[in-house]
Amino acid sequence: MKKVLHTAGSRGHANHGWLNSFHTFSFAGYHDPSRVHFGLLRVLNDDVVAPGMGFGTHPHENMEIVSIPLSGALHHKDTTGRDEIIRSGDVQIMSAGSGISHSEMNASRNEEVNFLQLWIFPKLENITPRYEQKTFDKADRINKFQTVVSPLENDGAIFINQDAFLSLTDITTSNSLEYNMHSSNAGVYVFVLEGSVTIDGEKLSKRDGLGISDTVSFSIAADSDASLLLIEVPMLG
Repeated sequence: MKKVLHTAGSRGHANHGWLNSFHTFSFAGYHDPSRVHFGLLRVLNDDVVAPGMGFGTHPHENMEIVSIPLSGALHHKDTTGRDEIIRSGDVQIMSAGSGISHSEMNASRNEEVNFLQLWIFPKLENITPRYEQKTFDKADRINKFQTVVSPLENDGAIFINQDAFLSLTDITTSNSLEYNMHSSNAGVYVFVLEGSVTIDGEKLSKRDGLGISDTVSFSIAADSDASLLLIEVPMLG
């Protein structure tokens, strides 16, 4: 098993006043040549946006962009005509494909919004841009993995143009779960949203990340009540 540990405090950080952003991988003004990506996972940003503020219209192409609100609400508009609100419990994906522009604004004038945004390299390039979002029942992730993003059709998750699987779980204290890889060429980036866990002797706390590869499975033990995001992606090479 190969492991790479990124503690919460080692992440890149930019505070623009209206935006407080933490970067697990190199992004914008933060660059670390040892932390450009994990396999095909290119970006994992943890953003807090002030009330009434946000990202104005900007373009993307050939990237799978996943947004997961942790608290608050995010207002999304794009050039396909979509005009949506996503909230905690929702997961959104945008396949930028041949090119799309969108804006992301805090939907509230009173409360901050905290959301994760992930960029994953696509399997097929220059596809017609697409958008999907879904609300997931948080009760269905207690002490089990809830797949929220998948390349498989009709499995209850939202579709991604890549051999990638994103799962959420809430593990209660002293319980453990076994994660089985979907592919021998896959790696999983485990990101701790809340609480603390131990994986193969590595103790992880809130906002720590652990990249795991060269294994077919691994076990997660909850040292406290814990919430996790698991990002399984093909590895490079």
